Amino acid sequence: MAGLTRRDRFELPEPMRRLFEGDWDVPAFRVEEYRDGPTMVVRAELPSIDPEKDLDVSVTEGTLRIRGERRESEEQKSRNGYRSEFKYGSFTRDIQLPPGANPDGVSASYHDGVLEVRVPVAEDGGSGRKITVNRA
Repeated sequence: MAGLTRRDRFELPEPMRRLFEGDWDVPAFRVEEYRDGPTMVVRAELPSIDPEKDLDVSVTEGTLRIRGERRESEEQKSRNGYRSEFKYGSFTRDIQLPPGANPDGVSASYHDGVLEVRVPVAEDGGSGRKITVNRA
């Protein structure tokens, strides 16, 4: 195998690199999940969204689904011409809820471009046990 050389870096073709770097027209959004006592909190960055028209939050079979559509348009009219630009796309994110999550107690709020979903989770009482490790 003397004719083989090692490449230190693999270069993707431009269209594939753009795909992995997120340079596409489908809007992506960031999500963070954490526990706040007995509550699971999911926060999503969703700027420029009208939550009453463009957002759907649901819980089905232990999965939280955030679905929406982003529509932005800009028009500039002047004496010399007309310019219109628009961006649109739909997005969906599914998040698995922990065992004991109560779908009836889920609440959601939207403030300053951030969606916050709070899911009450029952404390895990008795489904596991602590194992004592003895020194041999």
